[in-house]
Amino acid sequence: MAEPLKNLLHSGVVTDIADRIARSTSAFDREKFLRLASDGLETLELMQRSLKIRDALVETLPQPFPEAAAILAACLPRDDASGLSGWALLPLSQYVALRGLGEFDLSLSLLRALTPHFTAEFGIRVFIDRDQERALATIRSWTQDANHHVRRLASEGTRPRLPWAMRLPKLIRDPNPILPMLTALIDDPEDYVRRSVANSLNDIAKDHADLVVAFVAGHIGDASPERRQLLRHASRTLLKQGHPDALGNFGFAPPAGINARFTLDRSEIVLGESVGLRLAVSHDAETSQKVMIDYAVHHRKANGATSPKVFKWTSATLEPGGSIEIEKRHAIRPITTRRYYPGAHRVVILVNGQEAAEAGFDLALE
Repeated sequence: MAEPLKNLLHSGVVTDIADRIARSTSAFDREKFLRLASDGLETLELMQRSLKIRDALVETLPQPFPEAAAILAACLPRDDASGLSGWALLPLSQYVALRGLGEFDLSLSLLRALTPHFTAEFGIRVFIDRDQERALATIRSWTQDANHHVRRLASEGTRPRLPWAMRLPKLIRDPNPILPMLTALIDDPEDYVRRSVANSLNDIAKDHADLVVAFVAGHIGDASPERRQLLRHASRTLLKQGHPDALGNFGFAPPAGINARFTLDRSEIVLGESVGLRLAVSHDAETSQKVMIDYAVHHRKANGATSPKVFKWTSATLEPGGSIEIEKRHAIRPITTRRYYPGAHRVVILVNGQEAAEAGFDLALE
């Protein structure tokens, strides 16, 4: 079993933070910090642990923020010297977000210095929310930074719906202010940065589908394989939803002359088992057809209704009279993000976003 995420912040990390700060200044009560940060830490989840450590910093670092910021900056790695890095820096970035709003430029500069050692994407969001125009004016310059972690911070930290982080309501309503930054990073040499650009565009698509469709259409002509991959990943939610113009950006037209035969290898399964999917697709139109084949599992809810979850399967080009046969197994296993209910479930085949065939099974919980 995987180690729980909460264990990334443990008593050893608290001690490392205390020791590093104590070596940087005498104006720090190391023992008080250890007591406040460690009390009950093991009972908390990851973000709660980070906030507890942050609050201990608030109680023990000097109150003037510029003085505290200088201490924290001195704790970061420099050249070949050691320093705080990794998850130890999450509560530090949250400290800056809490205490640094009165020192806007200093705080953003500190978060920029912190992010190569652990992302500051959570820390900068409060500054964007407080004064979006001012914050973005600084963050926009980071798209040209020599450090790829800083460039990624420009796209990841401004994501309207960044997971685990506060949302940015203004950018959810109108994401246009961040589009120039995403454009500037669309051909970044680092895949790490390009994936962040794609994730930001996918966030935007949840509220402004046509805006992202137009963005993709405007950047896909003569696109490199890397850019095309980014744009496809940015469109993933729209493609799963069968958005016709999003599909059209990648050459997927409404299906014509498509015939699908779909079966499951069993009609009843128990939670924890898997079901086999078998699909044969033939094409009897006079021209070739590019097809994207997905499937949606319509999970049963407590009230007896069903809710679909789309899963990617494959893409192919079918010539006139051509066909393909594919199969896979789909596991129905307990996960933290879904509660299963017994009864009838449907599996629906989607070809270029349109339903083409379906089959069903009954789920038992034990």
